[in-house]
Amino acid sequence: MKKMGNHSSITKKLYLGLALMLTLSLTSYSQGATPAAPVAVAAPAATTATPAITQGGDPVKGKEIFNTNCAACHKLDAKATGPALRGVGSKHEKAWFYKWVHNSGDLIKSGDAAAVKLFADNNQIPMTPFPALSEADIDNVIAYASEPKPAAAAPVVGAKVPGTEAGSGGISNDVILGALSLVMAILIVMLVLVNNVLRKVAAANGINVAPKEPTIPIWKAFAKNQFLVLVSSIFLLLASAFFVYGYLMQIGVDQNYSPVQPIHYSHRIHAGSNGINCNYCHSAARVSKNAGIPSLNVCMNCHKNIAEVSDTTATSEYSKAFYDNEINKLYKAVGWDKVNQKYTGITQPVKWVRIHNLQSFVYFNHSQHVNVAGVACQTCHGPVQTYEVQKQFAPLTMSWCINCHRKTEVKMEGNDYYTKIHEQLSKKYGVDKLTAAQMGGLECGKCHY
Repeated sequence: MKKMGNHSSITKKLYLGLALMLTLSLTSYSQGATPAAPVAVAAPAATTATPAITQGGDPVKGKEIFNTNCAACHKLDAKATGPALRGVGSKHEKAWFYKWVHNSGDLIKSGDAAAVKLFADNNQIPMTPFPALSEADIDNVIAYASEPKPAAAAPVVGAKVPGTEAGSGGISNDVILGALSLVMAILIVMLVLVNNVLRKVAAANGINVAPKEPTIPIWKAFAKNQFLVLVSSIFLLLASAFFVYGYLMQIGVDQNYSPVQPIHYSHRIHAGSNGINCNYCHSAARVSKNAGIPSLNVCMNCHKNIAEVSDTTATSEYSKAFYDNEINKLYKAVGWDKVNQKYTGITQPVKWVRIHNLQSFVYFNHSQHVNVAGVACQTCHGPVQTYEVQKQFAPLTMSWCINCHRKTEVKMEGNDYYTKIHEQLSKKYGVDKLTAAQMGGLECGKCHY
C-alpha cells in the first residue's frame, strides 16, 4: 500500500491549534472578568470640633435666607456688588449688624465710622434695607457666613473613574477581535494543510491535476460587448449629471456651519440649564426685521454678579476654568473691574462671526414670523437649548421655506387682520384652516421685492 501521508500528525496540529485558541480566549476572558481589587480608602482624619453657630444662629436656615435676600449682591468668598461675607461675624458687634441690615442708610447718616468706611469701600453703593428680617434671621445668616470654607475633596489614591474599568462592560472588543482573528488564522492554516494532503494523495495515485485554461480578461470581454458599453456610458453620464447638479445646488448652503466665536457663548447653559427666553437677549426679533446681536450690556445684567460658573456646569470637553476665563473675556471687553465692582471706561470691541446670512435678494422679517405667526425659534434655528456651540440648523434654501409655508397653518386666534380673507379663502379651498401657502405665501413678491 502506498503511503498517503501522516494523517495523525495533521490531526494533532489541528487539535493543538484549537486548544491554543481556547486557552487564549479563556485567559483573556478571565482577565477581563476578574473583579477589581478593593481600593483601600483612608479613614477620615479627625477634625477638631468647631461650633458652626457662632452667634446663636442656624446656618441651615441662614443659607436659605442668604440665597433669597443676599445672593443677588453678595458672595461668601468673592467680592460682588457688596463685600465677601465669609467670616463677617467676627468683624462687628451683633447689635451693629441689626442696624446695618435693617437700614444701612440711617446708620451711615448717623456718622458711624464702620458704616461710613464700608460704604466708601464699596463704591458708595447703598445697600437695600431689610426691615422685615428679624434679629434671629440675621443671626442665622451670620452663622451661615461664619462656617469655614469647605476644602476640595482630595482624590483617593488608587480609585478608578467609573466606567473606565477594563471589565466594566464584560468582554472587551479587543478580546473578541483577537479571538476572531485567531479563528481565521487557524482556518487558513487548515485549508493550506488540506490542500497539501489532497495534492499528495493525487500524486500518490497517479492523478494529474488539469492545468487552468487561459481565459479572456474581463475588461476585454466587456469592451467586445457593445450593448454593455452603451448602457454603461449612459449610466455614467446620468450619474455624473446627478452629482454635478447636487454639488451646484449646495453652493451657498451653509447648513451646520458653526464658527469659533471670540467669546465662547453656550446656549446649552443659558437657554437650556438656566431657561433664559430667547427674546430676552434677541429682543429685536419681536419688532424688527433682524433678530440682532445682543449688546454686552445685556450680558452684564447677569454677569455683573456672576463671575464664575458652578462646578456642575463643566463638561468633559469644557472645564470650569474654561468657562470662567470666557467670563473674564466679557469683563475685559466691557471694561469691568470685578475686584472694585466698577467700570474702568476701557472697552474692546468683540468681533462676532455671523452664522446665518441670507442672500441680498431675499427678504425675511423676524417680527412677522415671531410676533404675528407665533413661530417658535427652534423651528428655524433648531434645539438651540442643547447647543454648546451655535450652528446653522436649517439649510435656509428656497425649497425649505416653501415647504414650511405649505405645512404651517395660519393662527387666527386674536388676529382680526386675517378674518375676512380667511373666510373667503377657506370657502374657496374647502378647508377649516388655511396654510401660509394658501394665503399667498408662495407668491414670488412675498420674499423677492
